[in-house]
Amino acid sequence: MSTPQMTAAQTVRRTGRRTVALLAGVYIIDYIDRVMIAIALPLIGAEFGLTRTEQGLVVSAFAIAYMLTQIPGGLLADRVGARPLLVISLIAWSVFTAATGLAPGLLVLLLLRALFGVAQALFPAASFKALAERTTREARTRSAGLMLASNYVGAGLGPLIVAPLVVLAGWRHTFWLVAVGGLVVGIALWRLLPPALPRELTEPDARTDAPAVPVSRVLRNGLVLRCALMFACFNMLNYGMMTWVPSYLVEARGMSLVAAGVSSAIPLLVTALGVVVGGTLMSRRFDADPRRLLVPALVVSAVLLVPMLLAESTTAFTVLQSLAMFSAALAAIGIVGMPLRALPRDLVGSAMGVVNTGGQLAGVLAPLVMGWLADRAGFGAAFGFLAVTTVAAALIALVTRPRTVSGTNVSGNVPVEEGIA
Repeated sequence: MSTPQMTAAQTVRRTGRRTVALLAGVYIIDYIDRVMIAIALPLIGAEFGLTRTEQGLVVSAFAIAYMLTQIPGGLLADRVGARPLLVISLIAWSVFTAATGLAPGLLVLLLLRALFGVAQALFPAASFKALAERTTREARTRSAGLMLASNYVGAGLGPLIVAPLVVLAGWRHTFWLVAVGGLVVGIALWRLLPPALPRELTEPDARTDAPAVPVSRVLRNGLVLRCALMFACFNMLNYGMMTWVPSYLVEARGMSLVAAGVSSAIPLLVTALGVVVGGTLMSRRFDADPRRLLVPALVVSAVLLVPMLLAESTTAFTVLQSLAMFSAALAAIGIVGMPLRALPRDLVGSAMGVVNTGGQLAGVLAPLVMGWLADRAGFGAAFGFLAVTTVAAALIALVTRPRTVSGTNVSGNVPVEEGIA
């Protein structure tokens, strides 16, 4: 291999690693900001006199706005580029995090959480776009796995950081303190994110003579839509656990808020490990047919939720929750990786906006449905709902696989028309 080729390969690797590290760091802040509300819910609910259903609505207000803005965010990422959107999103959501600490009551809190959701919704598609512009197609699955794992690291660290702060400083001051950290990270991202690589380095087999595929065809793509539905069912488990486990441990198990924060953090950190393991397995053994990993991982997760519900001790509950979430996490990269690998970088933002819209539908439904079930039938019914949706994700995975069909883009032959076996 010649020296210029060696230099190009080293540039691609260095750029990819730096990009993944920066985006992973931002996602950690993202999820600390996001899970703060779940940790603070018992205190907010007591101060404002909220029922569990109303507390669930506070979380869902964010999720509704977050979900509805995913596709516009993806279109913007493909149109204006990833870099400005990433920084604008981070700074805006930090401002609304700080403003949450000023909320005088339920209505203002709902409005601020919705605006927070709009600001954060600009980030995911832009992050996948940034990744596609700075890594090769072959490296995207592994890189996306590391980036996605950081979500759970942030969600796991959130309770460990936020719970003591809430107890010591109050929930309002905690939102202000974390917002300052977000603003600092936003400045660092703007200064340190490397520029996008030339297309010939990330997609060396690109075809420049093929007609461009309209974004509208990607938004109707069978694989993209099926992955969006699968992601919706899959994410019910994650959003349900993040939202209601702290309250469950405090109210049903009698734990202190700090102890509940520690206990709820453990499964999320284990989930981060599961995403990394799943991404490695997917890239090495299951990339050709992700169903071979997705289906058994999701079924095992659903089965483990049953003894978790019956566990008599909090230790057994946390262990079984960790195992269930680890097993489900093995499927995460299989779900988001299929369209990420299949589509060229020009369309990644739009496609992942659609997929993440499905994933965030879970953020709307899981807190609200579980709060409603907990009010009327207890936490057992609420967690049972998660077992049902996890099985549904496995069933969708069973009938979904990438399939190359007609349709090309400036980046080469890619499956842009169908995707259903």
